Order: sequence, then structure tokens, then C-alpha cells
Amino acid sequence: MLDFIMSTVTVTRLFIRGRVQGVGYRAWLAREAGRQDLSGWVRNRKDGCVEALILAPSATLAAFIALCRIGPTAAHVTDIDTQDETIPASDAENGFTVRPTV
Repeated sequence: MLDFIMSTVTVTRLFIRGRVQGVGYRAWLAREAGRQDLSGWVRNRKDGCVEALILAPSATLAAFIALCRIGPTAAHVTDIDTQDETIPASDAENGFTVRPTV
């Protein structure tokens, strides 16, 4: 019998709250993530927050979250909740995408 080992990666899910929809926050976040060569995605949620899944080294991630607390000019971020998760490496995004609202 062959043992199958699935490779996994740790990602961080962000839930960004405040005035973050209708102000270009998703596009801004995707652009900033691309500038920093991060992988993942961002989307609006029907509850009014912005959700992002980020794959980044911890030092880079901390600086990126600090930047997300500022956001684009028209945004006003009141809170960011984070959740670390492990996902199969095959599910990790290459590059950064904007996804539809859920």
C-alpha cells in the first residue's frame, strides 16, 4: 500500500469591516497584494464586509494587514478579524484575484 501525503499551505482569511464596500476597497486590496507578490483572492460579502484569503510569509502578512487597516482614501476600516487556515496546496491561488460577492 502506498502512503499518500497531501501538501498543504497555511493561509490567512481576513474579514474587513467598516466603510469598505462601494469605495474601491477590493480593487485597491488586489492591486496592493499584486505589488507585494501575494497570492489569494478578495470579495465583498452580503453582510457588508470584505473578505480576503491571503498566502504570504508572516512578516509580509503583518505589514499587509497593517496596510489594510488604512485602505484606499474613501474607505474607513473599523475592524479586521483574521483566521489562519490550512488548505491543500493545490487549492492555493497563483497571483491575486477579485471574486464575486457572496
